Amino acid sequence: MTVEIALGIAHTVEAFRENIAATLTGFAHTRSEAGQPVQNAGERRSLARKLLADELSSYNQQRLRAGQLTLTGEERADLERQVMEGLFGLGSLQELLEDDRIENIQINGADQVFVRYADGTEEQRAPVAASDGELIDLVRQIAARSGLEERRFDRGSPSLNICLPDGSRLFAVMALSHRVGLTIRRHRFKRVTMDDLVNRLQICDERLGTFLTALVLARRNIIVGGGTNVGKTTLARGLASVIPAQERLVTIEDTFELGLHEDTVAHPNVMALQAREANLEGEGAVDQAELVRWGLRMSPDRVIVGEIRGPEVVPMCNAMSQGNDGSLSTIHASTSRGVFTKLAAYAAQSPERLSLEATNLLVASAVHFVVHLGWDAEGRRAIDSVREVVDADGTQIISNEVYRPGPDGRAVPAAPLRTETFDDLVDAGLDVALLRGERWGSTS
Repeated sequence: MTVEIALGIAHTVEAFRENIAATLTGFAHTRSEAGQPVQNAGERRSLARKLLADELSSYNQQRLRAGQLTLTGEERADLERQVMEGLFGLGSLQELLEDDRIENIQINGADQVFVRYADGTEEQRAPVAASDGELIDLVRQIAARSGLEERRFDRGSPSLNICLPDGSRLFAVMALSHRVGLTIRRHRFKRVTMDDLVNRLQICDERLGTFLTALVLARRNIIVGGGTNVGKTTLARGLASVIPAQERLVTIEDTFELGLHEDTVAHPNVMALQAREANLEGEGAVDQAELVRWGLRMSPDRVIVGEIRGPEVVPMCNAMSQGNDGSLSTIHASTSRGVFTKLAAYAAQSPERLSLEATNLLVASAVHFVVHLGWDAEGRRAIDSVREVVDADGTQIISNEVYRPGPDGRAVPAAPLRTETFDDLVDAGLDVALLRGERWGSTS
């Protein structure tokens, strides 16, 4: 197909992309019929660059014949980048995803693009597509290259929830919205250690970091709570980094975000499970609750649920209370005490339809600590509360807030730990000298 000189740069890029994609597909089909091995990603990229060089050479010749100037070096490089991103990257979204300053991308139609930076500022950016229809095509291309399962995006399935190659989470909606909408939540810190939480991200101070490390090593079951976009997944990654490398982990998520299975040095033995949506016939769905049950059959040392958001709360608590201590999960909640309310609400909506009293008994037997994230007085993410679950009494969960929000909104020591808990943390390596001066001790 000859590229028309009159086409704009966007159409030229699309024409090049279609030509090269068709050639790559045909080449792969020919190799398959000949019994030759499938090309790896590097070989496909190398071939694509050669084909693109041919396309550009032909394009420049057409411009010369039409009495026009050939592309400058800068124009050629920009066109090459756009074509390669369209073939192997995320098209016009790639530039935004490569900007480490950007935390969230919000798109309300192809030409309404907004980004929120890590420092809290917002900015409107250039359109990511020529039309909403082109934006839909881009989303479908991304979906075809992402995830383990086919994720549709059409009027029959008007929403899409996938994990991008860089770990960012994309949610798209169409048909039910006034325009095509995309929201991309970026995970700027894919690999996070406890040292990162303390020194780089300053989510907590060194003493609290030492305490959290001891909780993980002592195999305490922890639920991380907090609002939207406050850093729960980042904190969960940091806590998981403390887990000894020889332990077998099973992670369960709606969409892969934690990425623990990708770090084979820190966690070489990980089985990552992802929920699956129903097919066109409404069959084949596998939710997180079922995956928790599957996970328990995989001989895990710890079960990690990326986010509790529904009926998986019951099998999750069962898992925590039947010998899989050291488990970890996150949940949306505005306060540390509010975590218990959310757990009860999810349990009431589960197939088991647990009463509040039964839920509280289950939670008290399963959850050891709640760690809550909020915002400090300067607008920075910070741990503001840590609760030790003690018991259940009817409609109440009894807990001690061992860290509470201080004047600046950051966690400060409060109630003492129970003696048995303190002793277990010391056995796990708690640095008591570092905590000297804090009111850890026994309770009556």
